[in-house]
Amino acid sequence: MKVAVVGGASTYTPELVGGLAARQGSLKLSELVLLDPDADRLEVVGGLAGRILARQGYPGRLVLTGSREEALDGAGAVLFQLRVGGQAARLRDETVPLAFGCLGQETTGAGGLGKALRTVPVVLELAEDVARLADPAAWIIDFTNPVGIVTRALLDDGHRAVGLCNVAITLERFTAGLLGVAPERVKVDQVGLNHLTWVRAVYLDGADVLPDLLAEHVAEYAEQLELPQELITELGALPSYYLRYFYQHDAVVQAQLVGTPRAATVQRLEEELLRLYRDPALAEKPALLEHRGGAYYSEAAAGLLASLVSGDGAVHVVDLRNAGTLAGLADDDVVEVPARVDTGGAHPLPQRALAPELLGLVQHVAGYERLAVRAARTGERADVRRALLAHPLIGQWDLARALAEEIR
Repeated sequence: MKVAVVGGASTYTPELVGGLAARQGSLKLSELVLLDPDADRLEVVGGLAGRILARQGYPGRLVLTGSREEALDGAGAVLFQLRVGGQAARLRDETVPLAFGCLGQETTGAGGLGKALRTVPVVLELAEDVARLADPAAWIIDFTNPVGIVTRALLDDGHRAVGLCNVAITLERFTAGLLGVAPERVKVDQVGLNHLTWVRAVYLDGADVLPDLLAEHVAEYAEQLELPQELITELGALPSYYLRYFYQHDAVVQAQLVGTPRAATVQRLEEELLRLYRDPALAEKPALLEHRGGAYYSEAAAGLLASLVSGDGAVHVVDLRNAGTLAGLADDDVVEVPARVDTGGAHPLPQRALAPELLGLVQHVAGYERLAVRAARTGERADVRRALLAHPLIGQWDLARALAEEIR
């Protein structure tokens, strides 16, 4: 099987290739292609990737290329992990909204819309190349943010795509640590939209232990999620870390106004990581990569791909069409829920209705995401304004009008 990684020069790539190599048996991986237009950076990242693969006994080919045709031709799966505009664009996403007193974040609010406007057209163009060049049965796995919006755009155009985020697997690993058990024994029932989810059940060997976890470890969860203990107890569920941007919006904005933008921190981290990657003696991901974010991405991506290829029916938390899964949402909305995955794709597990305090916010943001896809397709400022008006963190005409002229 040939697997292509779009955005192969990402600093995440060494971890990803390690995860893919670890599943050689189920993937039958014969060729791994890293595609990226930045030839110099690709050489550095690809060099470390090659040493990692050699150390793990990978028998296939590793190809580094800037050619879409070479990368996608005959591919059985394509992973999207690109960042259009790089860290400079991320810095703009995080700082422009702050000038208007709004949240500065690259996946949520006005910054998230700015990223969607840049990213969706590029992703759709790439997906057309996948459809033209790759194996007709090839799957696209999208890790490119904003995942829910990007996945919706891909599905709207009829592509075989599944969205993936690392929030669920990160919480599973954290919970396994609290319980002192092997990670594979813990599964979360995470539901909502991408970066707008709640865990309403935590299964240990198939039994829901969330009530006991909240009774005994709410302080640890509050610290991990950066949310008040009282809020978690009140909801009786574990909100995604990203819910702090809604539940504590004003406090977050105040902290951002006096703090260092995350983009600047990440830029410094990436420079140091690339310096480390150049070391010819390095043949494993450096510990510093854990500070980059995206923890356990390789495990999530490799596991999902293995299920799509082997049809093992394992359950993964993914982004896919709602199709009646969550009551109160349209069938074509893209939700993030546990799904059983086989060669035919991801099949969402049944879900009970969301509580009103959860459903209202999900419906609000789902409406915004629908408009965000339209704005990204048309590029019309009127569509951008409508999307901003629909977002619960903006929703005011003067803000929407001003921000629509600034985000790109």
